[in-house]
Amino acid sequence: MAWTWLIFFFSSLVVSATASHCSIQGLPLVRNISEIPQDNYGRQGLSHITVAGSVLHGMKEVEVWLQTFSPGSHTPIHRHSCEEVFVVLKGSGNLYLASSSHLKYPGTPQEYSIFANSTFHIPVNDAHQVWNTNEHEDLQMLVIISRPPVKVFIYDDWFMPHTAAKLKFPYYWDEQCLKHEAPPKDEL
Repeated sequence: MAWTWLIFFFSSLVVSATASHCSIQGLPLVRNISEIPQDNYGRQGLSHITVAGSVLHGMKEVEVWLQTFSPGSHTPIHRHSCEEVFVVLKGSGNLYLASSSHLKYPGTPQEYSIFANSTFHIPVNDAHQVWNTNEHEDLQMLVIISRPPVKVFIYDDWFMPHTAAKLKFPYYWDEQCLKHEAPPKDEL
């Protein structure tokens, strides 16, 4: 009986010691979303939760995020070499999408209203930006990306050349786990 207890005790110590923020070891299959770590990663007005990710959970083809933007907050103008699908859970705002992004710069974006229960998708390498334009309510979205982990190219404005865009890889929520990898080549 004492040996069984000791084996269990040391086994749980090994699992606890090997489980880290960057490891899928020790993570339960079914988790309570309210207990998953969230952070703003230094971006005012953002709350990000990686629900299922490549770096944190070993996902190979897709990644799922829950993002909440406070009134007036927004994403940077950016593009990435993956497809992205949004499901707006609550709130409202605007999507700015430059479908002509495959020129030398993003160009003038089209503006779309987004609202609770709406969905939209972003094609590969199309520059876009999401704003919470609602003064009284958070904008909360479920975000699904393909080909994780995401490489993000950030623009100061819609007419900044692609060659001047700033590569952010690893992205904020993957930094702790991928900080020693070399940035992948831009795919435009």
